[in-house]
Amino acid sequence: MIELTDEQIQSLASVGDEPPRAVNPRTKETFVLLRVEEYERLTADDYDDSPWTREEMEAAAWETSERREREEAGQAGQQPEQQ
Repeated sequence: MIELTDEQIQSLASVGDEPPRAVNPRTKETFVLLRVEEYERLTADDYDDSPWTREEMEAAAWETSERREREEAGQAGQQPEQQ
């Protein structure tokens, strides 16, 4: 295990929504730093990283479209059209 320096701890405290990245200066290889909880969630047995089915892609597209309509209607101060 590698322990962080005080400078690295300060850098981690100031990151936004994106996970911090670390670069190996010798190889230029980039790493993404994740909290243990997030890593365990992503590597858990019940995590499904298989390719999306057509139904899953269509559902995601529909949800994105609905969200975009709500956001646009909210910016214009009106309710989205009902189908």
